[in-house]
Amino acid sequence: MRISHKRNTQRKLHKHKPLFINTVSVVEKVSKINVVETVIETVVVEAIVVVKPVVTLTPKQQQVLNIVVSHTDGLNPKGIGLQAGQDDAKAASWATGALKKLTEEGLVERIQLAGNKVLYKAL
Repeated sequence: MRISHKRNTQRKLHKHKPLFINTVSVVEKVSKINVVETVIETVVVEAIVVVKPVVTLTPKQQQVLNIVVSHTDGLNPKGIGLQAGQDDAKAASWATGALKKLTEEGLVERIQLAGNKVLYKAL
């Protein structure tokens, strides 16, 4: 079975492109070029009409976003967790995952302060 697999793989790798005889007249070549240009223009027009997908947020991410939006001057992850009703010990880690996703989506801005202090502001 291994030999037949190797033979099939080699056959796929060594496929030859068909040879074309250059018997096409100049008029046919020009008409083919015009068709190709028309198709390319159509594709470009369709690419411009691309709609940005809607961001779907989990309830936790939505809650964190609402807290960040309500504080215009910015808030650290621990403050966000405390606003959401989490314990003091796990408040920062609770909010960090949602804040990371919101930052990737461009809904929240991450501002690095001195040292390891970080603030999050809504855009």
